[in-house]
This record gives sequence, structure tokens and C-alpha cells, in this order.
Amino acid sequence: MSDAASKIYGNSWYAATMVDAPTRPSLSSDLDVDVCVIGGGLAGLTTAREVARNGWSVVLLEAGRLAANASGRNTGFVLPGFGADADKIVARVGFARAKDLWTLSQAGLDYVRKAVRTECVEGVDPQDGWLYVSKKDRTDEFVNAVGMLGELGCEIEGWPTERVRAVLRSERYFYAINYLRALTINPLNYALGLAAAAERDGARIFENTPALSIDPTGVRKRIVTPSARLRANHVVLCGNLRLKPLMPRLAATLVPVTTYVITTAPLGERLAEAIGYRGGVSDGERADNHYRVVGGDRLMLSGRSTTWLRDPRHYVGALTADIKRTYPQLGKVEVDYAWAGTLGITVHRMPQIGELGPGVWLASGFGGHGLNTTAMAGNLIARAIVDGDQTWRQFTPFELVWAGGVFGRTAIQIRTWMRRLRDTVEERRAEAREVAHRQARHATSAQTERPFAAEDASHGPADASPHPSGAGHRKSPAAG
Repeated sequence: MSDAASKIYGNSWYAATMVDAPTRPSLSSDLDVDVCVIGGGLAGLTTAREVARNGWSVVLLEAGRLAANASGRNTGFVLPGFGADADKIVARVGFARAKDLWTLSQAGLDYVRKAVRTECVEGVDPQDGWLYVSKKDRTDEFVNAVGMLGELGCEIEGWPTERVRAVLRSERYFYAINYLRALTINPLNYALGLAAAAERDGARIFENTPALSIDPTGVRKRIVTPSARLRANHVVLCGNLRLKPLMPRLAATLVPVTTYVITTAPLGERLAEAIGYRGGVSDGERADNHYRVVGGDRLMLSGRSTTWLRDPRHYVGALTADIKRTYPQLGKVEVDYAWAGTLGITVHRMPQIGELGPGVWLASGFGGHGLNTTAMAGNLIARAIVDGDQTWRQFTPFELVWAGGVFGRTAIQIRTWMRRLRDTVEERRAEAREVAHRQARHATSAQTERPFAAEDASHGPADASPHPSGAGHRKSPAAG
């Protein structure tokens, strides 16, 4: 890993395995285009690619380097659904509309899978499947979740405890939901491949080119950068938290949540003996406890989310302790890479997708489920611009809501700590119940065996002596 790559993308596994990619120039001359996309993460790259594929002229402006923030630093889980729980979406918009939204989220996942396959993106290393594992023995909760997801059209399997522990060899785990169409990828290499595909389709990408101001009035919007100006019929804002200098009111609708990620040194056969599942695994809610096998015999784990950025090295001990608690058979685990990624979440945990004003579009707030929803949003907005498609209006119930500033961040951090404590207590109760059940089964088995032992003893040694014919000795009728 080069020093330049680690400076941009952190001391990450992705920076170490990054494919060769050109450094794009900064914008130095004025341009007139159909569409200007601001933000070089996955939402912006998808939008630019899809607009360009339809023959429209499009420019993408990135203030730094492509995918240098959340898009290139996450754990790489491409999942159906959203950051909001399915039951909360249903409660807000009704079942029929929730099912439509879920279908759109699945379409985003399918877009990623197809792009990886058709564009022959290098270094993405896709792996099928995602196991959402419970550390609680709540059967009713598990059955209800499986039922709800099935009704929404999600392709899943419900796994009992025995099947889970056959592939994830940890006594912490009970039930699991296996998402059959989910996958994991290297998100940085995917983003770089998507950028190359967008350029092949005619998009122009400029790095190190922040948008300093936007004049949204009139048919032609005006965008000012440090060295040049653009005019465009449409402007698409895909900067997420990075929009703060340009659009502070939009950034204020997001709570920054930082998650910390480690990748271990090679673990050899120990890892294969402990983890027999090669897709993604989540055993915690929100931004905590997600892991997968990378590089053949390394373990990547993310968790310990905070609402203020901290040095990722401070969380290495806690994350390795999580590994040890789940898989003590791995023994001592060394860490080769540790980094952080900050994402933006909305109050309702749904993405912000729509038209802010004539010709000004927003795609933001993907926290927790960004790899599928960025693809979904890019396609929805591109279709809206090119074809006048109105599907994006499915997201109008999830309006822009102020996230509470410092108070909101503090409240979410406290809630995260409380949830973590609650989950720990519930997990220990589940473990205690399992131990009690196991002891009760052993006691019952022992009681069942005692009468047979007593009966055998009552027959005495003669009854146990062998008969020459091989049967137990019995007195024959001729004997008298």
C-alpha cells in the first residue's frame, strides 16, 4: 500500500488491494453541460454513468478523490432493504408502498451485481449471501421477522440454531436469516470500476474540484469552482455530509456516524475451522458487528460506532476482543489494518431522494445500507432527468428533517450505548437459559438411565454370565 493511497483511503484493506486508477484532473476551463453531478461517491458515479449512457452530456465534480469517504471505506455489504426496519417503513407508508420500496432496494442490489459482472470490474471479489444472526433465543421475534420479510418479497431462508452453528462455530449464536441474493464486494474497487465505466459512456470526471457555490435560478444553473464555472440544466447533489460547505442546511439533516473497521493478519486454517460461511455476517444492529472473510484467511470486522470521529487505532483492542469473545478458538489475533468511515444517517433512516427545486436534485442519507441504495438512487434520478420518470416520488414521505445538531448526535450516541448494554444483558440471559436447558436435559437423561442400571444390578452375577450358546444363561426344562 502506497503512502498516497493510505493518506486518501486510510490504513485500510481496500487501500492495500486497490486496483490501478488514474488521477483525474481538476476542472480548469468553463463548461456547458446537460447535467452536473456534485460528489464522487457511489451515488454520484451511478447517476453520472446512467445519464451518460442515455447520450446526455454530464460532468462529475469531486472535491477530493473518488470514493475517498464512506463509499470506499465501508464493510462492503450489498443488501436489500434500507437502514430503517421493515416494520417501521410499513407503519409509515403502508404495506403496499413498503413492498414497492423494497422492490426498488432490491433493484439497486441487482444493479451492483450486474455492473460487477458486465463491466468486468477488477478486484471486487464478490461473494454471495448475508447471514443476519441473532444472539438471543427469541423464537417469536425470529419467526415474525422471517414472515415480514417474506411478505415483502425478500428471498430469504430461516436458519435454526443447529444450522447456524454448523457454519459459524460460536455458542453465542442462535437463529439466523440468510439473504440469498445479497453479496459482499470490495467497495473501493467497485467505485473505481464504476468511474471507468461512466467515462467510457461519455461522462467527464474532475477530482480535487470542490463546488464553491450554486445559483439554482433559471433554466441554466451556474456552478462555481476554484478555477472554472459550469452551466447545466440539472444539478445533482450527491455529497452527503461533504455538502456542508456548499449546502449547510442539507448537511444539518444528517447525523454523522463513524464506524471502525479492522482487518486481521492471515489466520490460516484456524479461520476456516471457525467460519465456514463466505458471505457477510451481522450479529448486531445498525453499525455494530459486521464481518466477513477477505483475502482467503483474513477477517474483516466493523463496529463500535460513534457520532464523533475518533482515531481508529483506539478501537483495535475492543474489536479484537469482540472476535475473541465470538471465536475463542482463533486464539491471539493480530491486526494489519485499521481505519474509520463516516456516513450520514437521517432521522427516519431512509435515504433522501428527490427534487429540491426545478432542476436541482438530491441523493443523500444512505447510512447503513449505502451500496444498494446509492445504486437505486442514481438510477431513479437519472431516469427522472432523462425520461421524466416519477418513481422517485415513492420517497416523498421521508422528508428532510433537521437532525438536531450537537443534541441529536449526543442523543444517538447515548441511545447506541444503551442499546449495546441492553443487547449484552439479553445475550447473557439467553446464554444462561441455554445452559439451564442443557443441564436440565442432562439431569433428565441421568434419571432415565438409573432405573435400567438398578434393574441390571437386581439380576445378580449369574444372570450376566454367558451361556455356551451365546445367550444369557437360563435353566432348561430337562434340568428339572
